[in-house]
Amino acid sequence: MKEPLLVPTDEGLYVPPGDFYIDPVRRVPRAVITHAHSDHARRGSGVYLCSMSTVPLLRGRLGNVAVQSLPWGEKLTIGEVQVSFHPAGHILGSAQIRLEYRGYVMLVTGDFKCDADPTAEAWEAVQAHAVLSECTFGLPVYRWPDPVGVIAEIAAWWEACQRKKYRAIFLAYSLGKAQRILASLPDLGPRYVHPSVVRMNQAYEAQGIRLGRWQPLPKDGQVEAGAFILLPPQVRPERLQAFAPYEVAEASGWLLLRKHRRTPSLHQAFVLSDHADFYQLVRCLEATGAERFYFTHGYREAMQTYFAAKGYASYVWPDGYSDRRTLFAGAP
Repeated sequence: MKEPLLVPTDEGLYVPPGDFYIDPVRRVPRAVITHAHSDHARRGSGVYLCSMSTVPLLRGRLGNVAVQSLPWGEKLTIGEVQVSFHPAGHILGSAQIRLEYRGYVMLVTGDFKCDADPTAEAWEAVQAHAVLSECTFGLPVYRWPDPVGVIAEIAAWWEACQRKKYRAIFLAYSLGKAQRILASLPDLGPRYVHPSVVRMNQAYEAQGIRLGRWQPLPKDGQVEAGAFILLPPQVRPERLQAFAPYEVAEASGWLLLRKHRRTPSLHQAFVLSDHADFYQLVRCLEATGAERFYFTHGYREAMQTYFAAKGYASYVWPDGYSDRRTLFAGAP
């Protein structure tokens, strides 16, 4: 194969035989999107291609952009490349992108997880010759606890706040984590959400995802004692004083390590991630049957070393796409 299938550029992951970009970091004519988070779906591109369930989320974030969508598993030929989307389990609509070119298949995983999540389609194993994978938590120290048990811990914390007549402030990303928390928590009382969460909740519920009872946070912030309040993590600590007395909790994979729990404003830390842990990464990637792996977004060198030691052709993908070397040149 003379022409490379996937190359790093300043605009992002470029697919030359199809003349399109995957999750571009700059404006491009055609963007193929793994999911609707802002670090993967950015404003300004000409046309976006994504999974069907990503469309409302994308438009909720970017406005009335030109979007084309595909059902799961359906193939679309762009140039000389067959493109299809397969569930990644990260958030609603998140996709692994399968690229087939002259009989050779490469899989771009995007962000993914295989833990059960009532608000996301279940991760699917996709057969490929080569895989470009995220490895956000690609170290053996990252092993997630049972998510069911974590949700029970969050519920117990909320009940403890109610007994003290404190408001339970929970910090979660507006898209994905917030909806997972709402759908998973038992109905213990009133639940209020930040305006940024409202838009995403509506897009989820329009697609039949049940989130339970919730309501927009009043503009004056006045809510009853014992209420559950969902806010984005970037909220300023001084703005929380309007909810006093309160406790603040957050859920993230990073909170597995003690150094990330040392935040004065954080009263409770729960380990719940929308990414695969190290052991899930290994299991899911080996399930693709691929012989060649490329690692990006995370502990790239550690994962490259681990997979190389297991006998795979294993490479570090350039960080930030500034290195223009072509790491993938098709079938060996």
